[in-house]
Amino acid sequence: MADIVYLTPEGLKKLKDELEYLKFTEMPDITRRIAEARDKGDLSENAEYHAAKEEQVRVNNKIQELQSTLAKVRILDDKDLDTSKVLIFSKVTIKNVDNGMERTYTLVSASEANPSEGKISVDSPIGKGLLGKEKGEIAEIEVPAGLMKFEILEISR
Repeated sequence: MADIVYLTPEGLKKLKDELEYLKFTEMPDITRRIAEARDKGDLSENAEYHAAKEEQVRVNNKIQELQSTLAKVRILDDKDLDTSKVLIFSKVTIKNVDNGMERTYTLVSASEANPSEGKISVDSPIGKGLLGKEKGEIAEIEVPAGLMKFEILEISR
């Protein structure tokens, strides 16, 4: 089996809800639009038909992607997490050593990442740079803007 995808129960629900919506709402709507466009005659010059077929391919690909992801999911219970170092699902407060700005992030899988909610992917440059660090350590992280240094102030669940 390929890479394991770690999710919270909320992240799993979100993926399952999206899959259900695509399969039982989007696909039937696309199928209906294809049938209606087919009824209009000449398919070679029917823009509605071609647009609906392209949408069908896009939604089918997304459904397959979600099903593949769900097949690799493992749920982590945050009560079992070690808070002595930064791990996936850790809530970590960091301070930019250069400007003193503090931020709190929760490290999550790529499918749950939402920076506006303070959730960053463990696969992002900052997420990768924080993994395994302990409270008080300085993480030197290469980001597009250059090398940044962050002090780990707090690690929790």
